[in-house]
This record gives sequence, C-alpha cells and structure tokens, in this order.
Amino acid sequence: MDILQTFLMPGAWLALLTLVLLETVLGIDNIVFLSIMTSKLPARRQPKARRIGMGLAMLARILLLFGISLLMRLTQPLWTVETNWLYLSVTGQSIILLLGGLFLLYKSVTEIHHKIEGAAAQAPAKRRGFILIIVQIVLLDIVFSLDSVLTAVGMVSFTEFGEKGALAIMVLAIVVAVAVMLFFAGPVSRFVNRHPSIQMLALSFLILIGVTLIIEAGGLSHFRFFGKEVSEVPKGYIYFAIAFSLLLEVLNMRLQKKVKRS
Repeated sequence: MDILQTFLMPGAWLALLTLVLLETVLGIDNIVFLSIMTSKLPARRQPKARRIGMGLAMLARILLLFGISLLMRLTQPLWTVETNWLYLSVTGQSIILLLGGLFLLYKSVTEIHHKIEGAAAQAPAKRRGFILIIVQIVLLDIVFSLDSVLTAVGMVSFTEFGEKGALAIMVLAIVVAVAVMLFFAGPVSRFVNRHPSIQMLALSFLILIGVTLIIEAGGLSHFRFFGKEVSEVPKGYIYFAIAFSLLLEVLNMRLQKKVKRS
C-alpha cells in the first residue's frame, strides 16, 4: 500500500488526529522548558531560538521514528540485578528517562537559584550561550518525546496501513504537532517573561516533571526494593496539578490588579 492510498482511508485520518492531540498534549513540557531557556536571550533573538530549537527537535523525533528497530530494543532489558531485597531490570529507555529527569532537576534548581540570587539580571547570552540553549532544547525534547514516539509506534497499525503508510502518518503528526507548539510558544514565552511569579511556577513544574521522569525510569526498570515496586505516576495527575496551580496563579494576578486599581 502506497502513501496516497493510506490517506484515502478514514482510519488513517483518525489515527493522525489522535497522534496530533497526543503529541501536542505531551508537548506542554517542551513549551514550558522552551520558554524558560529562551528567556535568557535578547528579545529579538528569542523567536529565532524557538524556531531553530523546535525545528531541530522535530527532525530528532522523525529520526527516532525511522529508528524504530532501535526504539524497540530500548524497551528490552540490557542487564538485570536480582537479590533477596533488590530487583532491577535496566533498559535503554529507562536510562534515557533517568538522565533526562536528573538534568531537568539540575537545570530547574539552578535557574531558581539564579533568579533568587539575582544572577538572572546578568548580560544576555552570547553566541556560545545561544548554541548551548539550542542543544539543551533539542536534548530535552528527545527525552520528553521518547514516550510519545514509542506510544505512536504502538498506536498506528503497521498491518493496516503498511510500513510506509504508518511512518507517513506518524511523521505528519509530528510536523503538525510541532507547528502547533511553535505557534503557542511565542505567546506563552512572552507571558512567562512578563510575570516573574509565573517563571517560578514554571520552574517548579519542571522540577515536578523531572521527579516524574525519574520515577517513570524506575517503573520501566521494574525497580523493587524489599518487595515494594516503584509504580509510574499517572500523567493525568501531573497535568491536573499544573492546570490547578496555573488557575490559582491567574486568579491571584487578577486579584492583585483589582487591588491596585482600587
């Protein structure tokens, strides 16, 4: 079955819509991190950094898709530790999530420290800093998107659409989702940069997401300690906590404006 025939099937468009929604919802983490990282740059360079960062991140996701065989091997145990009180089955996916979670914790705590100590008021990032920010955006996007890419591979039927058709659906879903995220990244970044309290809240979210990635790495490794196995944190809880905190902060900001007017 060729690609054109694939998109003549109603099931293909349903799969595409589902994947776009999935990639966009899971991309909220990317937008928050993107806003924090690009805020270090001069205002005129921030849109360019967002475009380059998200563009390279999109290419990285597509390369992950074409490395499906490698992705599937990432879910297979690399080595196993088993004792009377400890069990651990390490996979490539769990290692990536663990390293990504630790890096996210480090960056978030460091940014909070800089803002509290006033180091954030230093001179804008130079060219080297610009490149470093782009690299960090791409690396974190790979960590964030690993789960969604593996989920996409599991959701799209290679039997129904064929290998080329399934890959075409997934690639198109990634392109559309990244375009949607890039469209909202500008307004979100400007809103975050205008409100320091939102910046701190966003950094707190990143700490929460970093801890979640570490716990998820333990869950994927089936980590058991004295018979107690680590279980993954449902993402619905995380998104609800983020949405609830943002709602409270928005209400607090409106209340402060009302007080100032009166």
